[in-house]
Amino acid sequence: MTEPEKYASVRYVVDDVQAAVDFYTTHLGFALNTNAVPAFADVVRGPLRLLVSGPSSSGARATPSDAAAAGRNRIHLIVDDLDAEIGRLRRAGLSFRSDVVTGPGGRQILLMDPAGNLIELFQPGAPTPAAP
Repeated sequence: MTEPEKYASVRYVVDDVQAAVDFYTTHLGFALNTNAVPAFADVVRGPLRLLVSGPSSSGARATPSDAAAAGRNRIHLIVDDLDAEIGRLRRAGLSFRSDVVTGPGGRQILLMDPAGNLIELFQPGAPTPAAP
């Protein structure tokens, strides 16, 4: 295995690379890293490198057709104020795939990119004090 790079990379197969780049850079704070539109681009946010691969990319061509459907996997982005993010994204015309869910670790909601890939926006809950 090679040594780890400064990024953890995730590949999303998309129908329209430029639409994906626009979505992630405009709405979710990613920066364009590599632009080989229409086949491929990658965008980065912190240590996450998101590879968006169009139909003509080698990444998309290597995906078996029976594995190409979107699943329950998603990237997980931590936000400081979930309600503010939801409001900002709704004002931008985006819709969500779930309602806000609250659990022991915090609150989350699912957003979809233009190709149907899921993004979880997550606001951690306040830490629970340790028992004495």
